[in-house]
Amino acid sequence: MKLYYSPGACSLSPHIALQEAGLAYTPVLASTKSHKLQDGTDYYTINALGYVPVLELDNGERLREGPAIVQYIADQVPDKQLAPANGTLARYRLQEWLTFIGTELHKGFSPLFNPATPEDYKPLVRERLLQRLQWVDGQLAGKQYLMGDPFTVADGYLFTVTNWTKPTNLDISGLANLAAYRERVGARPAVQAAMKAEGLLK
Repeated sequence: MKLYYSPGACSLSPHIALQEAGLAYTPVLASTKSHKLQDGTDYYTINALGYVPVLELDNGERLREGPAIVQYIADQVPDKQLAPANGTLARYRLQEWLTFIGTELHKGFSPLFNPATPEDYKPLVRERLLQRLQWVDGQLAGKQYLMGDPFTVADGYLFTVTNWTKPTNLDISGLANLAAYRERVGARPAVQAAMKAEGLLK
């Protein structure tokens, strides 16, 4: 398999999932600025939408969209329990989290990364994001991870997206449960390995 990624982007989430799963894969750096691979290949020929992540399977098929990719990865190694079994209510809870992180948080950060966003609009964006993260902080009370004791692919996604609070100047220092959770996730060997592979950790 090949994972097309850009350092620190949302592709870090499937990168973490692949490390947690212990599956063999090749990371392929895809610049979100130049839309070129290191060998000069036009990235639009890989993903016509131009963004990461893309997971290329061994048969040449390609999967787009992080939440779909991480569930595919989890389902390759059911014994690792990175996602509950298909058809169970717990699986729909996982999808509930992946959807929330994707639509309410991930997309919520987008205006803060867009140079065209008016400065006077950014405080409103930060305020809305903080409200959502305050809710997440409450959900994490007394829990190791989003789904309770097991680490799932939703945790890799939440960790990835909350990494963006620093570059966007979103102050989450008051969210104690989220801070402790981020420390727990960040200390996992697979998370460390994925971040080192992307040059995010020394």
